[in-house]
Amino acid sequence: MLTKKRYSVKDILLWSRGEVLIFIAYSWLITFLYKVLGFTFLHVPWTPVALIGTAVAFMVGFQNNSAYDRIWEARKIWGAIVNTSRTWGMKIQDMLTNEYATHPVSEETLKEEKRILIYRHIAWMTALRYAMRQRKPWETSYKVKTNQEWSKIIHIPEKISNLEDNLILYISKEEYQYVLSKENKQTALIFLQSKHLRKLKEQGVIWEFSFLELENVLEELLTHQGKSERIKNFPYPRQYASLAFYLVKLFCILLPFGIIPEFAEIGQNLVKNHSFISDYFIWVAIPFCASVSWAFHIMERIARIGENPFEGNVNDVPISAIVRGIEIDLRQLLDENKEEIPKQFPIYRNAQM
Repeated sequence: MLTKKRYSVKDILLWSRGEVLIFIAYSWLITFLYKVLGFTFLHVPWTPVALIGTAVAFMVGFQNNSAYDRIWEARKIWGAIVNTSRTWGMKIQDMLTNEYATHPVSEETLKEEKRILIYRHIAWMTALRYAMRQRKPWETSYKVKTNQEWSKIIHIPEKISNLEDNLILYISKEEYQYVLSKENKQTALIFLQSKHLRKLKEQGVIWEFSFLELENVLEELLTHQGKSERIKNFPYPRQYASLAFYLVKLFCILLPFGIIPEFAEIGQNLVKNHSFISDYFIWVAIPFCASVSWAFHIMERIARIGENPFEGNVNDVPISAIVRGIEIDLRQLLDENKEEIPKQFPIYRNAQM
């Protein structure tokens, strides 16, 4: 997953270069019609344009706040998954013992039971991250050309490999077939965990109170899963998103009709002292209109990108790296050889398009 320490103006302009060129060309066209061809009727009073701009600012601001809330909530959920996963690994290591077993098992058997439970948990996280990457009908940012360019320089494992090839690394073939037969594979894995814990409790390998503690951890994991699925499966309300999108477009269309006559009037006032400048001052409206239009557009586009924090964009919650980090921690707790533990996914910093 790509992470960047900062975004430069160059990065943002490259990301929105198509819209920038459109705003410049549109502003130039209206200025040309007004100044050269004398279409002075292309004039809209500044007051209604300003009122629309104010409404757009409120709407886009609300959209940005809501999108940021969704991103931040998603990050908190996956931060909680990190903590609960470490708790799971710690309790599995300490609560599977022969202390209360009626028929004690060997240390090798205990070690294998611990490995199965921890590996199945890694499989659960893997299934969850793949579920979060599944494309929903309202996730359309991948259609934008510049977003596609960014996607080529970031590492999204879920787009490179499939769930089936990853799950088989952590669970048995029988469990693999069972999980793949279910629609919600991550929930099926939690069910297998609970079933396994009950079996160990009946054997006495897990004390009854320890069994309840571990079941509580599974319940907590299901809670985190449900919260993450809620963000994924419930989009930002389209009435707000659509309204902001169309209001920004309306504002960008009307803006030159309000600003260009204002600049023409300023140019006329400069005739006495700066006659040369006054003739060309109206053309200053082009970069001014383009800049204001771009500012409103880029705020709306950033909010639109942030609505879906698991879509696979550059600013998404890095769930792939989070899951791989937990896997490394848990497998180190199992004292596995360093060479057998997978490395963290590539991280690109200050990548250029």
